Amino acid sequence: MKKSLAIILGLLACACVALCISYSKKKSLVEYADPTVGGVSFMLETTRQTIHLPNEMLRFMPLRSSMLDDWIHDFALQMPNHRRHWVFGIMPFCTDSPENVWTAPGVCDNEETHPHYYRAQLDGVNLEFSPSCRSGIVRLTYSGEGKRLVRFRTRTARGEYASEGSRIVTSTSDFGPSEDGQWMRAYLYAEFDRDLSDALYQGENKKQMMLTVPGEGREVKMRYGISYISLDQARENMEREIPDFDFDRVKKNAEKVWNERLGQIEVSGGTESHKRSFYTALYRCSERMVNINEYGRYYNAWDHKVHETETPFYVDNWLWDTHIALEPLHIILNPEMEVDKLNSFAEMYKAGGIMPRFALANGNWTAMAGNFVAVWMADAWAKGLRFNLEEAYEGLRKNSLERTLLPWHAGPAVSIDSFYTEHGYYPAVRLEDPEPVPEVDQNWERRQSVSITTANSYCDWCIAKLAKVLGKQDDEQLFLKRAANYRNVFREDAGMMWPKNAQGEWIEPYHPNTDGRIYYTENNAYIFNWDVKQDFSGLIQLMGGRKKAETKLDELFHMGIGTQRWKFYNSLPDATGLMGMFQMGNEPSFHIPYLYNYVGAPWKTQKYLHTLIDTYFTDTHLGMPGDEDGGGMSAFVVFTMMGFFPVTPGTTNYVIGSPFFETTTMHLPDGKTFTVKAKNFSEENKFIQSVRLNGKAYTHTWITHEDLLAGGTLELTMGCQPNKAWGAAPEDAPPSDINDL
Repeated sequence: MKKSLAIILGLLACACVALCISYSKKKSLVEYADPTVGGVSFMLETTRQTIHLPNEMLRFMPLRSSMLDDWIHDFALQMPNHRRHWVFGIMPFCTDSPENVWTAPGVCDNEETHPHYYRAQLDGVNLEFSPSCRSGIVRLTYSGEGKRLVRFRTRTARGEYASEGSRIVTSTSDFGPSEDGQWMRAYLYAEFDRDLSDALYQGENKKQMMLTVPGEGREVKMRYGISYISLDQARENMEREIPDFDFDRVKKNAEKVWNERLGQIEVSGGTESHKRSFYTALYRCSERMVNINEYGRYYNAWDHKVHETETPFYVDNWLWDTHIALEPLHIILNPEMEVDKLNSFAEMYKAGGIMPRFALANGNWTAMAGNFVAVWMADAWAKGLRFNLEEAYEGLRKNSLERTLLPWHAGPAVSIDSFYTEHGYYPAVRLEDPEPVPEVDQNWERRQSVSITTANSYCDWCIAKLAKVLGKQDDEQLFLKRAANYRNVFREDAGMMWPKNAQGEWIEPYHPNTDGRIYYTENNAYIFNWDVKQDFSGLIQLMGGRKKAETKLDELFHMGIGTQRWKFYNSLPDATGLMGMFQMGNEPSFHIPYLYNYVGAPWKTQKYLHTLIDTYFTDTHLGMPGDEDGGGMSAFVVFTMMGFFPVTPGTTNYVIGSPFFETTTMHLPDGKTFTVKAKNFSEENKFIQSVRLNGKAYTHTWITHEDLLAGGTLELTMGCQPNKAWGAAPEDAPPSDINDL
């Protein structure tokens, strides 16, 4: 008996030790986030290894073509705008031939990349970096033979470096220009922890500088600050945030900040790979917008003045991409920050008289198409956020009625916009016909006539909602009428969106699978058939009812491209991540898998979402099917893996999909939690059998923002076979009616 008891106690002790070891090895959330995921593109832009703090001004990255490229051309000490500009390049070398490394890349190996910390083994030197808000710290450890060098280069056409004494480096670099032709200046103030010598410059303009690390010591640290105001402000930013050269302190603080941000959503169950994909996506969702207030002052590129205020000022938003899922995610998780971002847009309009399309640090960039700031603002207001709407509304209205909405063009409305106002659609011209409107891009972007019509219909619907809030009844009716313009480009005998010329005739011949940018933005008719987020009920009626609409969705996910692949991508290079003709790699597709909930077949939504995530959003260098666009695509992953998605921003509804974790808990700002639980969860059990919301049986295929903010639990019982009855009734479909304001 004593021997048996001893054995039992021994086994218990071993179990406790094993449990303690397991607990001690439990990953922090930041360890799941991998900035190298998606670093090899299928066709277009790769993701970047961006190291920064959430939504803060400083963003550091290695400059290379992809994660397969072991040549790093510089480490950019700052990225002012996502994927648009890089300034202040640095690269260390060990060499006996300094004259040979003015333009040489650093050859890297054994990288370690986290949101809060980066390390690269270069030839004869290790580089480490960790960020603060407007400043960062670099640690160089030299191990090779030869001269120990630090090279600085500008990354823009205009800039220069200077060395002050033996430890200080300063620089200015201009980036831009913006819509008004103005450039913006960035300032760098850097300080080393030991004396450097032999400041050498290449050329007369001092765009490149080389410093030598003398003596026997193998380690040197550099702290630096950036500013858009002045060199003195850059120095102040550095000294406030990194008062000494304690690299490990900065790293530890950055890790803490990221764990707190990522901890807003906790998941359990599911695979390690899914957790890596999820938290990497959540990390990507905090790359922008960025707060450029520098301790009570910020530079506003819309009036080119420095403003005095403690209120954050946010820049860098590509709303064509981010209004769909990224901003709705922050409305839930970070509403105070979202209010500051919305008010920043109102300030931009107040300062420059233009409500931005893409709000870069250096001013408005008239990229892409549409007036999607209206969608973002209507969504935020509907979900309870309060901001300077009266002033912002004026800018939204002006964008829609007075400025052109042509893609990639800025300025007052042109003839084609006037035609839209009068006739309710943008007229098309055939590919082989000459373009008569000089403001239209002649070579690549073209008119995009159908998709601009559908986009503006949705944006104007959102303006109508805001007009109602403000009691502007005439505007409400005007924009509500314009919200129905999508019907003017729906060809009922073909059952799909179709380009129409100025005479009101349907364009013939027409190839809906390959006739791309001339009629559509980055996609084709099969995607923009479903670009009617404000009125799915009306669209389904036009298509002939729910069964016919379901058949059209089935065709989308199963049809081939109808030509050789090279011909298809020659016309539509953005149409990546194909599943049939569905294009996972581009933002206008995001809501489409959820539309089966509107036609009585939610089980197909559940099935296809798992196929798409598991195929295209893996935790590898290939784990991004298209341009990530600074969180625009990653937010789709975050929502979808939680189990719901904001199909129509501007309403308070989230459409239910199928979760990827046993438990997902959102920690809301007021201390409440909203939890999605998946009973009988496994990778095979992707189909919803039944649903309970806060303990009560639930058959609707959507939940509301109010449900979410109230806290509670959405419990989904899962199975490996679809329950085709759950959510199939018409009354269980998400509401979507153009008159529902």
